Amino acid sequence: MLANYLHKGKIEAGCDEAGRGCLAGAVYAAAVILPPNFNCPLLNDSKKIKEKDRYALRDIIEQEALAWAVGVVDEKEIDEINILNASFLAMHRAIDQLTTQPEHLLIDGNRFKPYPSIAHDCIVKGDGKYLSIAAASILAKTYRDDYMLALDQQHPEYGWKKNKGYPTKAHRQAIIDHGQTDYHRQSFRLKTDDLILTS
Repeated sequence: MLANYLHKGKIEAGCDEAGRGCLAGAVYAAAVILPPNFNCPLLNDSKKIKEKDRYALRDIIEQEALAWAVGVVDEKEIDEINILNASFLAMHRAIDQLTTQPEHLLIDGNRFKPYPSIAHDCIVKGDGKYLSIAAASILAKTYRDDYMLALDQQHPEYGWKKNKGYPTKAHRQAIIDHGQTDYHRQSFRLKTDDLILTS
């Protein structure tokens, strides 16, 4: 069972990101404030949940959360400030948009750039420990997946419908075969030396 809160009586927002390890596309982050008595047995780390269940959970989260928001940092900004800072910025942008101001932040992971005037705790694998972080992981993941599915319509040759921009062997081979798009992160290693040129 995931915990409802870390600090009892405080308005906590869980924060998580999606797309940090991708070769292409923006990084997404979400911030979610759940009611203190929120109960949803299916909710867990988005990586442990089937795709159709993630979208069902997104509907539940958006209906029942006290506040939620999604922040985005595109590939150009990622190349300018690096992916770690971009992940923090995406979380900050999500927090900026919350209609209820949290009193505390629960951050998935071991590092975070402090948000002005709001204390935080970094929690390794927090999306498998706290409901609000798990909820944020669901929103970040599903909204980013929607974005990558839309990009796949423009560039189906990279298999983004399936790999969502992550560095699969097929994705790297497609970069060799077809070159890079404007959506590829130039600051990332896009090719590997062990792939065979097929074109």
